Amino acid sequence: MALENDTQAPDFELVNQYGEHIQLSQYRGDKSVALVFFPLAFSGICSGELCTLRDNLSLFENSGVELLGISVDSRHALRAWGEQENYGFNLLADFWPHGAVAKEYGVFLEEKGFSNRATFLIDPNGIIRASFITAPGEARSLEAYRAAIGELQPA
Repeated sequence: MALENDTQAPDFELVNQYGEHIQLSQYRGDKSVALVFFPLAFSGICSGELCTLRDNLSLFENSGVELLGISVDSRHALRAWGEQENYGFNLLADFWPHGAVAKEYGVFLEEKGFSNRATFLIDPNGIIRASFITAPGEARSLEAYRAAIGELQPA
């Protein structure tokens, strides 16, 4: 079962598409984070989703939100895909141990060997403030991201 809103987001460290180590807690006290779990690089729905995020990156930047994509692909596959699609954000390799971060967040699909399409919006204190998961084969909408980013804003 996926982690619930208003709970502490588990910290992790993964390598991005360039081999740089990215730790969730490095954003603590500074920025909110959108963790975007996706099944596999180079797949049709995932490419469409992440291209939409690429084309609307200002939505995240203007709200002080760091966008992090996460899949079980290797950093080499993520780099090739990221360069092909010109993604301007980190793609993190949850490659080994296979899907460990997706498992911690409760979104790893054991029978498939990859994560579900799940998004967690985490505030600067490391608390999950909004999340959404779509059914297999269903893309996440940009409107869902807008609503989730709105949950991060102080009332």
